[in-house]
Amino acid sequence: MSRPDKPQLSFWQIWNMCFGFLGIQFGFALQNANASRIFETLGASMEAVPGLWIAAPLTGLLVQPIVGYLSDRTWTRWGRRRPFFMIGAVLTTLALLVMPNSPTLWIAAGTLWVLDASINISMEPFRAFVGDQLAPRQRPTGFAMQSFFIGIGAIVASFLPFILAHFGVANTAAPGEVPDTVRYAFYFGAVVLLAAITWTVLSTREYSPTELAGFADAEPPQAHAVAARGVPPWAQIVLWLLVGSVLAVLIAWRGGDRMLYVLAGLCVAYGVLLAVARALPGTHMLATIVDDLRNMPGTMRRLAWVQFFSWFALFAMWIYTTAAVAGTHFGSTDPQSAAYNEGANWVGVLFGAYNGFAALAALLIPLMVRAIGLRWSHLVNLWLGGAGLVSMMFIDDPRWLLLSMVGIGFAWASILSLPYALLSDSVPAAKMGVYMGIFNFFIVIPQLVAASALGFALRAWLGGQPMHVLVLGGASLLVAGLCVLRVPSRPEVV
Repeated sequence: MSRPDKPQLSFWQIWNMCFGFLGIQFGFALQNANASRIFETLGASMEAVPGLWIAAPLTGLLVQPIVGYLSDRTWTRWGRRRPFFMIGAVLTTLALLVMPNSPTLWIAAGTLWVLDASINISMEPFRAFVGDQLAPRQRPTGFAMQSFFIGIGAIVASFLPFILAHFGVANTAAPGEVPDTVRYAFYFGAVVLLAAITWTVLSTREYSPTELAGFADAEPPQAHAVAARGVPPWAQIVLWLLVGSVLAVLIAWRGGDRMLYVLAGLCVAYGVLLAVARALPGTHMLATIVDDLRNMPGTMRRLAWVQFFSWFALFAMWIYTTAAVAGTHFGSTDPQSAAYNEGANWVGVLFGAYNGFAALAALLIPLMVRAIGLRWSHLVNLWLGGAGLVSMMFIDDPRWLLLSMVGIGFAWASILSLPYALLSDSVPAAKMGVYMGIFNFFIVIPQLVAASALGFALRAWLGGQPMHVLVLGGASLLVAGLCVLRVPSRPEVV
């Protein structure tokens, strides 16, 4: 007897299950738009800022697959994903209250680590939540709804310092102190985040593991594994350890930037991870995660390249837009100056604008998908984003930068929805959480590459001009669009 499809959910049911993303993105947008500003205010040089941002992607690399694995195996009276929503919400709220009051640069960097870890605890299960609750035909709509709330939350969060300054809240402060506009924005964000996630927890039910196993999409239509299962071979372990060690020696020999050691460390860390997984019983959490990583579906492997170039571009934008706009369009590189802080506030407006355009794009993306398919929709949106980033170099009036944000907004909405729609149809329901967490590797690794290499590239190849980093990010989005063409439009064995 054939298994039934999941019931189709109403608009308001999808609205409620995605509403918590409004709060998650509120916190995420405050972090993205203001972390560099806080670091520079507390004394960080522009070259050191990428290193301080490294905490964020490293945290996601560690937290998301673990949370995904645990939530796949959790069932309580509150469900399997919702307990993680609330744990992450409480911790994120506390971190938002602390970060703008950090007395030193290192406390601010440590708080960013806690903040990003907490956001990830809530965010990862939300991705799996859509795969759990919706049938494949409704998943593009569900992920687009998440993008809509991401856009709305980020609009308000990004605009907050600018709005507060307009109403007379102090936008400058004594050296080493964060302006009141930023502090009050973080306080407001803490309240919104906790309230939005609580709404989703209280208004949404979940299918039990037994119910999920009875639906037609419990297993993808193609063979799951693309590689032989079993313990990692010693040859592979030694290769990764050797590559990382040789890279570290070359960096030391050539006197390379110390941030480049992060790349060597990633190779060594992966080799160590494989070795530890080999030594553990096959049923251990770490061994299971490594096994799933090595045997990911073919669709996921090809999406990894799309994600790499997409998130490299985004991280470059988040790190360097404040310095690029303040220096190029407002004529100041001094974080204590009124001109720099005016430029920083305008970046908040720009980030709010691209999130606003993303919210509008989220309403159009399901229509685009029906007209030209998932792959071509994603390609078009990524190329719009690439054009938007490159155009910032050629615009003199900062007000016209709002036009650049249109393309970036479409790319952002697409990045947050269409790859997950392509992925969710290719993984089994019982592993939805862990595979959504593993998929985060391909968001985190490009961010680590950006954080470790962009400071060096800025000095060595890009003339010390942050605006050139944004152009590099635009080119990366164009490459990501080309990589989309390699992803099968329907899940299949690759």
